[in-house]
Amino acid sequence: MRLLICLLACLAQPAWSWTLDNDHSRLAFVSIKAGDIGEVHHFRQLSGSIEDGKATLTIELASIDTLIPIRDERMQTMLFETGLFPRATVTVNLDPEVLESESVQSATVTGELTIREQTLSLNADVTATVSGDSLLVATNKPILVSARAVGLSEGVEKLREVAGLPAISDAVPVTFVLRFKR
Repeated sequence: MRLLICLLACLAQPAWSWTLDNDHSRLAFVSIKAGDIGEVHHFRQLSGSIEDGKATLTIELASIDTLIPIRDERMQTMLFETGLFPRATVTVNLDPEVLESESVQSATVTGELTIREQTLSLNADVTATVSGDSLLVATNKPILVSARAVGLSEGVEKLREVAGLPAISDAVPVTFVLRFKR
């Protein structure tokens, strides 16, 4: 009887239910300061899933990694205000056909980034590769996010002042490689 219940429970699961593998995923962005000095940063803690064609990615903002601890702390408190807004989320509706067969497909997807209670619609050119129980989704080119459009301009200005910089760009190129497991 237990075997029958387990089998029925497995069959009731959607054929394309996926969970993000944080250890094999990366979301990175570039900050540009003083006109032409670019620095690459990433978040250490991501989670997410794909259920019924809806992909959700959660970014733990306190997991920012800039390779400089004081800068991490300043970005957490001055830019993201992680005490009030600990997470950012991205949601995307995906074509179920991409997830149902082993293939490599490129597409432009539209999603929503929500950070600090601001939501911004974004387009991303991505390649999705399904192989066995693994789904890899990666950007084909950077996504440009405006700090101003998501309410981060004041935080950027605070960072600029404390670092004594002439400028920090409002345009933020973002890339990702996300691995999901079935």
